[in-house]
Amino acid sequence: MRLFDVIGPIMTGPSSSHTAGAVKIGLVTRAMLGGEPARASILLHGSFAQTGRGHGTDRAIVAGLLGMHPDDPRIPDSFTLAEQAGLSFSFTTGTLKNVHPNTAALSVENAKGERLDVVASSLGGGRIQICRVDGIETGFSGGSNTLIVHNEDKPGCAAVVTALLARFGLNIATMQLCRNFPGGYAVMVIECDQYIPEELAHELEQADGVARVTRLNLDV
Repeated sequence: MRLFDVIGPIMTGPSSSHTAGAVKIGLVTRAMLGGEPARASILLHGSFAQTGRGHGTDRAIVAGLLGMHPDDPRIPDSFTLAEQAGLSFSFTTGTLKNVHPNTAALSVENAKGERLDVVASSLGGGRIQICRVDGIETGFSGGSNTLIVHNEDKPGCAAVVTALLARFGLNIATMQLCRNFPGGYAVMVIECDQYIPEELAHELEQADGVARVTRLNLDV
């Protein structure tokens, strides 16, 4: 057991799961969208729905969408800051299937109309899990340098990605291949030991069958 597991993260707010984890859910969602969201619809499930508002979960998620980290003192003012930044958001409560009690479903869109749907859970101690991306089951933490590739499910796509990672000198720690159905829409989630450069992502975006590429580096 690490010391962090005992004392938890440095954070603003009363709860590592309802506040710090919620900030990280918003922050990782923002990174996957590729920048500033213009609109966000957020559904709170389970404990998030029942006690989250008292713990500032709603303000924490919005703070993350604005690019704040869990220790940012501006988190309690995130609603006002979102209005100033032009971020329109709404909250509802509901029930999601087969997820942790501290879970939120986010639908976000940027000014160009690009949309992303994310289901994510806060596991405690500021740790999170991204459960679904655009309706496809995943299961990554956002705690490692992560490359997310949205692509057509067809032969050769994974080989192109791994070959490019090797050419850039990146070692794969874990790799998930997820799809909605054979020959349909797929998502690759690759956690790497090294920083993922922008040049790699840009080159991947030009590859046949690749729709979108997102980098999550540890400085996010």
